[in-house]
Amino acid sequence: MQTEQLIPQPTDTGNRAARLAVTVFPVLVLAAGGIGLALPDAFVSWKTNVPYLLGVVMFCMGLTMTPHDFKGVAKRPWAVGLGLVAHYVIMPGLGWLIANALDLPPQLAAGVILVGCAPSGTASNVVTYLARGDVALSVSVATVSTVLAPLVTPPLTLLLAGEFLPVDAGSMVTDILKTVLLPVIAGLVVRLVLGRYVDRVLGVLPWLSALTIAVIVAVVVAGSATAIKSAAGLVLLAVVLHNGLGLALGYGAGKLARLGAPASRAMAFEVGMQNSGLAASLATAHFSPLAALPAAVFSVWHNVSGALVAAWMSYRARRAEQA
Repeated sequence: MQTEQLIPQPTDTGNRAARLAVTVFPVLVLAAGGIGLALPDAFVSWKTNVPYLLGVVMFCMGLTMTPHDFKGVAKRPWAVGLGLVAHYVIMPGLGWLIANALDLPPQLAAGVILVGCAPSGTASNVVTYLARGDVALSVSVATVSTVLAPLVTPPLTLLLAGEFLPVDAGSMVTDILKTVLLPVIAGLVVRLVLGRYVDRVLGVLPWLSALTIAVIVAVVVAGSATAIKSAAGLVLLAVVLHNGLGLALGYGAGKLARLGAPASRAMAFEVGMQNSGLAASLATAHFSPLAALPAAVFSVWHNVSGALVAAWMSYRARRAEQA
């Protein structure tokens, strides 16, 4: 559930706040999961509020967006198109392969696949920035993958997860429209109308998103607290494989297409980092709290791995420049 969306802003204040939020976010989410595990009764009743909490996150994402983000798509349609295809082919396919390879129980298998079918994780933009990657490409792919999610995520989930659990794709389309697309559009409209006022609070938005996602994780963990002790190790293995292979194959896709090193670094994060907040919300609403567990674990892990890989890529980029 990437810190969703932490696009680097033109102001130094916004950039510093976003970078700090990405750094602290895994710790915050891990603490929230611990609280949900220790005090499940305090959060179980919040299950019905998860879609509204996700709506808050996506509204914040919309507030960070500008028309310039969409212009970037028109300027580089080939690169953005490649990023979208790579994202919506690699991660869903990996989710299905891992679920079958590890012989996951149906609920967990559906949850892993649903994470793979989600749009790009929003913290990917800032992680790309930290990795000295192509931020403009990262923003464009994340934006378009989110806009297309109502059309792509439900049918992919039906195709790949339908063998494990019944999937109501039509209802899922409606939920994504209500919890993702409409809040994003609303945030974008507010930014266009009240831009100068929104600019003053851009530094707060990453923290608001991070805190909201932390609450979602606490609710998800609380709902499946009794199953976590037996399934946590298996879920962590699935998540690490899913995320790690996604990062590697995303980077490889950029290299294979000869997009250049900065764009390949952006592709790694746009493919390997998922909007796990959306996946957790959909899993809770359409499957079960247990099915949402992979999304909760992914939320923590992909931010940790993203930060580490970004640091390594940044180091290599600096070495290359010096050489």
